[in-house]
Amino acid sequence: MKQLYSPSNLCKYVLFFCLSTVLLSCKQDHQPEKVEVEPTLKEAYKNYFLIGSAVNDNQISGKDSLGVQLIKEQFNTITPENSMKWMYMEPAQGEFNFETADRYIDFSKKNNLVFIGHNLVWHSQLAPWVNQIKDNEELSNSLKNHVQTIASRYKGKIHGWDVVNEALNEDGTLRNSLFLEKLGPEYLTNAFKWAQEADPNAELYYNDYNMTKPKKREGAITMVKNLKEQGARVDGIGMQAHWSLEGPSLQEIEESIIAYSELGVKVMITELDVTALPNPWDLEGAEVSQNFEGSEFMNPYTEQLPDSVSNQLAKRYRDIFALFKKHQDKISRVTFWGVNDGQTWLNNWPIENRTNYPLLFDRQFKPKAAYHSVIQVAKDSTL
Repeated sequence: MKQLYSPSNLCKYVLFFCLSTVLLSCKQDHQPEKVEVEPTLKEAYKNYFLIGSAVNDNQISGKDSLGVQLIKEQFNTITPENSMKWMYMEPAQGEFNFETADRYIDFSKKNNLVFIGHNLVWHSQLAPWVNQIKDNEELSNSLKNHVQTIASRYKGKIHGWDVVNEALNEDGTLRNSLFLEKLGPEYLTNAFKWAQEADPNAELYYNDYNMTKPKKREGAITMVKNLKEQGARVDGIGMQAHWSLEGPSLQEIEESIIAYSELGVKVMITELDVTALPNPWDLEGAEVSQNFEGSEFMNPYTEQLPDSVSNQLAKRYRDIFALFKKHQDKISRVTFWGVNDGQTWLNNWPIENRTNYPLLFDRQFKPKAAYHSVIQVAKDSTL
């Protein structure tokens, strides 16, 4: 009978076992490592609040294909940067141009994006004919027609409207606009009532800059209370966040979020960008009529942002979003004012032809250190 475990066979078995072990080890060593994919902004904050961006015509038309890709990937809500303002929507009295606005609505529906209308009533970017109206009754009728014609056209297609934009001075008093001068403070109440009548299910917001400053904050609170007492519905406050590396302070931001929430309205962080450049000392808020001469001192980073400033920007965004996350029960939406640094309005305001870096994506649509810091805030369970 042949021996099964002869010395020669035993050597073969040992050799086979050793070779198998080596091959298995090599196979294991060469398996690709699992790389953790960083979540997108909308994924990271899906349990906290909506994350949005202002978008422009080139993106809606598809000309800016990289911008479109980033919008669809990163955001779940959009706001038109310019195209739904009065000068574009009603360039001649009673003659409305809906073509571009319709494309925005179609884009948002196709890509499952929450759409925010911006805006119905604003003293700036009016069509020239509005300022030429002399009769108060005619102005009131034109205002009502503008608000209701647009709001009713998009009834059921828009999540919310910036009904009134920037109606306050820095001291909290009402801005002496064309509407206040000719129609009195009632124009505010009427605007909200007309918008509600035209689209009862849309949320209605008041939107303004420097809403963290104590005097303006108190003015906004008083205004919203008065509107409610007069039967107007106000669903939310939009705190425009055109901020800098230094200000406003986190304390001012937090106090404002809490104060507006106590009105019983939603708080939205709108038009968020953080300028990395110096601004003129007499700059006031985000008043678009202001403009200043340029200089080398005012445009220091023409090629790229230094690492030291990039890190400062990332920390600023980290601190801001940690605060937003803390108050997630009060905040319903955070919207950046632009998709990437190349698109931002801050390249031309308050000084033209500057190179600014206020957003989370650079001019090549790549995420910056600030982006990663914002994502980390969402992932960090201790914040």
